[in-house]
Amino acid sequence: MLPEHARGHNRSLVLQTLFHQGAMSRADLSRETGLTRVTISDLVAELIADGFVAEIGVREASGPGKPAILVDLDHAGHRIVGLDLSGSDTFIGAVLTLDGSIVARHEVPLPADEDVVTTVVDLARRLVAEAHAPVLGVGVGTPGVIDDRGVILTAPNFGWAGFDLEGALRSALELPVLVANDANAAVLAEYTFGGAPDDVLLVKVGRGVGSGLLLAGQPMRGSRFAAGEIGHVTVGTDGGPQCACGKVGCLEAWLSVPSLTKRLAEASDPDAHEGILRDAGERLGIALAPVVGTLDVSEIVLSGPAELLGGPLADQAVEALRARTLAPSNDDEGVRVRMTEQGQDIVLRGAAVMVLSGQLGVS
Repeated sequence: MLPEHARGHNRSLVLQTLFHQGAMSRADLSRETGLTRVTISDLVAELIADGFVAEIGVREASGPGKPAILVDLDHAGHRIVGLDLSGSDTFIGAVLTLDGSIVARHEVPLPADEDVVTTVVDLARRLVAEAHAPVLGVGVGTPGVIDDRGVILTAPNFGWAGFDLEGALRSALELPVLVANDANAAVLAEYTFGGAPDDVLLVKVGRGVGSGLLLAGQPMRGSRFAAGEIGHVTVGTDGGPQCACGKVGCLEAWLSVPSLTKRLAEASDPDAHEGILRDAGERLGIALAPVVGTLDVSEIVLSGPAELLGGPLADQAVEALRARTLAPSNDDEGVRVRMTEQGQDIVLRGAAVMVLSGQLGVS
């Protein structure tokens, strides 16, 4: 371990403390981090010079002596560009502050396959131009199996296989770029901004179905970077709808937004809608029960259209999970299933967390 490694760790520790606890004095930072006051003074001065921290005034005096000067993250000092390529009709991009607030947003129609990269680069450049502050980096959440270097190992929806999206965007934008699966990005947003526990599974439902998993606060990606690819798990032995992958009865064929919307539209009796949603929820519970039973996950978060996933679908998923897993003896409720409160911004905010973590060590 070199001295610069220790200093980098200490910088991240200061930024992480301010990110989660808000403004405090240098003395407060010293107590919270365990670093000496001299070290804190040097680090804060360096972070102010770099535009990551700012002095925001003095604390109200509560006794004799000079009032302490408060410091906090400089939310206006840098911006992050986030891109969400998971939409069924559009790509969404946003400019975000360091605390995940969105200050600008643009959507572009889903392009033809041969124009995807050009469209993504153009959208990113437009957002960088509107940042009005130095851009810390660009985070991208996209469907597909993505390795730790941002290479798309496979993304059938875009016709990508072995494509270095991260490298292509970094070369075009000349900025740090981080690319991850959209569900893996979404679970980071839920953990950082949504109050999720250290062990959480997020199921993202849109054009397809995927999931992101955190255990002890750490992302689980798998040896082949395909952890969470639950969309093509076959649920049940009673057949089911034909899936785009060629199999019958995949979870995605039951649960994806296009599949659910189509079945609901074809139902002649509106009273049948609840049955269709409960059936999909049952299939979701069947797919997730082995995961919950094996990993002891306590919370499952659903991300997607609330009118489809909330209500009967979520309720039936809970019933299926309770019927198929052993609830802890001291907890009659067992696993909890809830909708995210992040809405459609969850991948964008997760992309921001990726950049914060990669560039500043903050999550």
